Amino acid sequence: MAETLSRTDLFIGGEWRPAASGDRFAVHDPGTEQVIATVANAGASDARAATAAAAATQPAWAALPPRARAEILRRAWELLTERADDLARLITLENGKVFAEAKGEITYAAEFFRWFSEEAVRLRGEFSTAPGGANRILVLHQPVGVAYPITPWNFPAAMATRKIAPALAAGCSVVLKPATLTPLTALALAEVLHDAGVPGGVVNVIPGNQARVITNAVLEHERVRKVSFTGSTEVGRMLIAQAAERVLNVSMELGGNAPFIVLADADLDAAIEGAMIAKMRHNGETCTAANRFYVEAPVAAEFSQRLAQAMGALPTGHGLEPGSRLGPLVDATTRDTVVALVDEAVRAGAKAIVGGSVLEGPGFYYPATVLTDVAPDNPILQEEIFGPVAPIVTVADTAEAIRLANSTTMGLVSYVYTRDLAKGLRVAEALESGMVGLNKGIVSDPAAPFGGMKESGLGREGGHEGMLDYTETKYVATDW
Repeated sequence: MAETLSRTDLFIGGEWRPAASGDRFAVHDPGTEQVIATVANAGASDARAATAAAAATQPAWAALPPRARAEILRRAWELLTERADDLARLITLENGKVFAEAKGEITYAAEFFRWFSEEAVRLRGEFSTAPGGANRILVLHQPVGVAYPITPWNFPAAMATRKIAPALAAGCSVVLKPATLTPLTALALAEVLHDAGVPGGVVNVIPGNQARVITNAVLEHERVRKVSFTGSTEVGRMLIAQAAERVLNVSMELGGNAPFIVLADADLDAAIEGAMIAKMRHNGETCTAANRFYVEAPVAAEFSQRLAQAMGALPTGHGLEPGSRLGPLVDATTRDTVVALVDEAVRAGAKAIVGGSVLEGPGFYYPATVLTDVAPDNPILQEEIFGPVAPIVTVADTAEAIRLANSTTMGLVSYVYTRDLAKGLRVAEALESGMVGLNKGIVSDPAAPFGGMKESGLGREGGHEGMLDYTETKYVATDW
C-alpha cells in the first residue's frame, strides 16, 4: 500500500512531477478525520503543461491501429484486476466506502477498460449510395481531439475509467481533473495506464483545489474539443456555459433524484433486496441512489417496517473494519447536509422509524434512516440526499406513483418493482428518466448507455454510444 500512496505528484507527459508552485493539499480519511497524504496542487501552468502534452501526443495515438490501442486497454484491465486489493483499500481510505464495495468498484472500473478494448476495433463508419444516385456517401467517425474529463469523489476509479477508456479507444488523449477529496485513486490509475503501455502524454492527471483556474487553463487550448463531467447540476450548468464559448463537445452526468416505486403486486423480498442496493450502495452517496420511495398503500406499512429492519441492521464502522457494511460520509459538509435534510423533513411531519440522529465521531458517520409519513410535498423529496436516508411516501395507485416520480427537474434513473412485467414496462416507458431498473436495484453496466434526461445531463457513457461521444462524424461525398 505504501507504494500506491507514494504517487502523490502530478502525472504530466508520462512523468511524475510536483506542482510548479510547490503547493500541496491534504487528503483525509473520512472514517478517522486524519490526514493520509498530501498531494501536489496543480495550478494554471501545470494545467497548460498537461494540455500541451496531450495535444502533442494525440495525433500519434489516433494513428495507432485500433488493435494496438485495444491491446493496451486490455492490459490496463488485467493490471487493474491484479491490483484490486490495494486500490480498493486506497478508495476506502480516501472515500469512506466499505472495503467490499470498494473492491466491487475496482472490478466495475476495470470492466470499462475491457469493454472499450473490444469497442476500439468496432468504430465502424457507413457506406451508401445517395437516393438520387448522384454520389456515394461515406460516413467516418474520427477522434474529437483532446478530452478533458472531470470526475467526482464518490466513484474515483469507475468514473475515471468510464471516461478515459472510451476516449482512448476512440483515439483521443486525456487531461483528467479528479475530485480534490479523492485524488489518490486517480493517480494510481495513471500508474496502471502507464504500466499498461499508454505512451507518455496521452493520459495526464492533474489534481488540484483550484478547479476554476485549472479548467480555464485547459479549455484555452485549441486542441481541447471535449469536456466530460460527472457531478452536480449546478457545476454542470457552469461548465456547459463555459464550453459554449468555444462550442465544445460536452457530456454531462449530473444530479439525480431517483424514485423507487413499489407497486401493490411487487415481490417484497425482491423489493427490499433491490432497495438495499439502490439506496445503501456506498452509504447512499451515489447519483443513482434511490432518493424517494413511492409505495402503494396495500404494502406500504410492511415495506417500510422491513426496510427499516434491514437498514437498521447494517453494522456501522470504518470501511476497513471486518464486517462493516455502512461507512462514514465523505466529509463534514456532506454529513451536515444530511442532518439538515432529515431534521427539516421531521419538522415537516415525517417520522424516523430507524436512525435520524447523528452519530458521534471521530469520522463523518450518519446512521441508516427510514422516514415514514412523508407528505408528497416534503422538502426532502426535492433534494439529492447523498446519504443513507430513505423517505417513504404512500401512494394510492400506479398513476399517482408515476406523477410524483416525474415531478422533478431531474431524470437520471428510476426503479420499479412489480410482478406484472407488462405493467412494469408501461411504467418504465412513462417515467422521465434516462435509465430504469425494472425489478433490479442496480442499472450500471459498461455495455449499457448510462445517462439522464432533463437536468440530469447530456450524452451517454458506456455501451457503443460511450465511444461515439468522443468522436466527430465526417461525411465524404464522392463518385466513381
